[in-house]
Amino acid sequence: MTKILLLSDTHSYIDSDILKYVRQVDEVWHAGDIGDLKVTDAIKKQKPLRGVYGNIDDAKTRLEFPENNRFMCEDVDVWITHIGGYPKAYNVRVRDEIRLNPPKLFISGHSHILKVIPDKKLNLLHMNPGAVGKHGFHKVRTMLRFTIDGSKIDNLEVIEFPL
Repeated sequence: MTKILLLSDTHSYIDSDILKYVRQVDEVWHAGDIGDLKVTDAIKKQKPLRGVYGNIDDAKTRLEFPENNRFMCEDVDVWITHIGGYPKAYNVRVRDEIRLNPPKLFISGHSHILKVIPDKKLNLLHMNPGAVGKHGFHKVRTMLRFTIDGSKIDNLEVIEFPL
């Protein structure tokens, strides 16, 4: 079983509250708009990190992180990208590929809106952890924590912080 912390849209913000949750999992996944590599450096000092760059990220961040990150976690095919859209409204950049070769877990950020939506047509689960940074229109900072055990995605928790 792998315990995962999923976050996005840090916009250069990292604090001890976020890092407390980092220490409680096996891996951290970042769905883009990192802002400053100090964020990912702080996470990587604690736990393994997988991530993607977002639309606000600079050239240095884009050298370290890809636009799309597709990998296997146990028996789950995972695809992380920053601007991905949602079931029935996937972004044009990913729409054809997701229909031809859907992952089991599709993760995006960008919207600053936490959503977990099953796509029954493509038999996948979409997750957007919202935004855990302090920059943006969101009223609550959010992250997701869950487990992957073989092919099972389970124990999903929403973690909230005040602005």
